[in-house]
Amino acid sequence: MKTREEVINFGLSFPNTYTDTPFRDQNWQLVREKRTKKAFLWTYEKDGYLNLNLKVDPEWRDFWRRTYPSVIPAYHQNKEHWNTVILDGSVPDAEIKRMIAESYDLIADSPTKRIYEAVKRIPKGRVATYAQVAEMAGDRKMARAVGNALHKNPDPSTIPCHRVVNFKGELAGEYVFGGAWKQAEILMGEGVEVSDGKVDLKRYGI
Repeated sequence: MKTREEVINFGLSFPNTYTDTPFRDQNWQLVREKRTKKAFLWTYEKDGYLNLNLKVDPEWRDFWRRTYPSVIPAYHQNKEHWNTVILDGSVPDAEIKRMIAESYDLIADSPTKRIYEAVKRIPKGRVATYAQVAEMAGDRKMARAVGNALHKNPDPSTIPCHRVVNFKGELAGEYVFGGAWKQAEILMGEGVEVSDGKVDLKRYGI
């Protein structure tokens, strides 16, 4: 991602978003979320490069800064919760998109964010069904959305999607980390008994 147009278009690909130029200065173009009116993507040119200011979880803030020299404490914003990404070609597009998506999730009341937070509450040694996770996330009807979100799990080390099974206790054949056998391996390592690709929900369900 090198141009402002590319970046803005990606920002607008998220639900309920719009552009804004709050300072009457075309150099500063923002993308906001409609319901909260909060900006999650700031774009501006500085020192010959396009810069992005993105909101960041403090747990990830320093990781991004250590990994890429072109990710620095935010220019003109709270440096604890915002990073600046300098688009000098050194940060892969996939990583830029991931940081923009994380920024959006932090300011928006997105279903995906609520699903991930719900999955984090499943205790070690227990499992939950897709419907239970949906209910924990605020809407039991979005069980299918749970499956879609977990298939794109960005951080399996903190979002334990291996603890989610279907309503029969069956494991996911297309488990994101390598198939049902891998999911079973992780669950058994946490003390959950798996038999014929299933977990006893009466015994291990939350």
